Amino acid sequence: MKFVCSTYDICEAVTNVQRAVSTKSSLPALEGILLKAENNLITMSGYDLEIAITTTCQANIVNEGSVILNARLFGEILKKIPGDKVEIETDNKLSARISSGATEFSIMAMAAEEYPELPAINDNSSIEIDCEILRSMVSQTIFAVSTTDIKPVHTGILFEVDDDNLKLIAVDGYRLAIRNEKIKNSGSMRFIIPSKTLNEIMKLMGEDDKTVKFNIGSRHISFDVGNFLVISRLLEGEFLDYRSAIPQGAATTVVVNTKSFTNSIDRISLLITDRLKSPVRCVFENNEISMRCTTAMGKASDKLECSINGDSLEIGFNNKYFLDALRAVDSDMVKIELNGATSPIKILPCDGDDFLFLVLPVRLKAE
Repeated sequence: MKFVCSTYDICEAVTNVQRAVSTKSSLPALEGILLKAENNLITMSGYDLEIAITTTCQANIVNEGSVILNARLFGEILKKIPGDKVEIETDNKLSARISSGATEFSIMAMAAEEYPELPAINDNSSIEIDCEILRSMVSQTIFAVSTTDIKPVHTGILFEVDDDNLKLIAVDGYRLAIRNEKIKNSGSMRFIIPSKTLNEIMKLMGEDDKTVKFNIGSRHISFDVGNFLVISRLLEGEFLDYRSAIPQGAATTVVVNTKSFTNSIDRISLLITDRLKSPVRCVFENNEISMRCTTAMGKASDKLECSINGDSLEIGFNNKYFLDALRAVDSDMVKIELNGATSPIKILPCDGDDFLFLVLPVRLKAE
């Protein structure tokens, strides 16, 4: 195999593909990038048995062929090569020569046959989503994804497609995030995408990309994002029956400025650390929110105006969980619905049903 291509183009491609490469594997091929040179294109693939990223770049191909190069070393070499063009050549003894001007490296390669076959998407359905809509929906739900393996299915986001409505749901046992959006589609489907995969999709979406195409199979899903193809396994298992977890109605409804409430909780949180944990005590009464917390470092309190309809209430919550939800709100004002000190706190838009966030309260001790 022998080809010449733009150093910048192949370096950028390898940097993105490298994110799907296993950093430590009992199978050495998985620590590498598979390169295929044919039809004036270099196809590069990274795969860690959970997610695969594939892309191409233009090249002047002298001899077609394929080979595996160690991803970390190959990527570092490309970043430090000085010239605008790079020549890569491999011989029958699996020695790869990477050269640009006076700079030359000779490194060991692996046979392309050692690379595992990428998953095929069988019996697939497809949907196409606007990049900006997808970016908004993921950013407003991914904060609530579980980060533990206690229930692996909750380490992903549930996608529910019902004709022209798309709903994303994330849950971690302490909070729930739901985001709704209208899309152009027909038919219904339900699948769970790992949060790691969605994070990679967000990074690969460029400013010029308009849509992302999803191809959904029975066990895997693929995404066409610009010049990249991403293939991921889907998560399997029993996802939370989230509809039954949402309290119906509200004994107390609060409308408050999102930024003011966020800033107020943020200030109170200065006394709360991973080592010094304490709930934020929050009293809703007389169109005012009063907050306070106490830790070994001291005490803090704050107040802000709001509009309250219903019963007065004192409730406690985890500052981080509440802040994560408020920071995902994209409107100036937000509605909070409460049903007592032990019922989940609902955070909603003042109009419509674009999002719904639930945060479990913390049981307060008597002062």
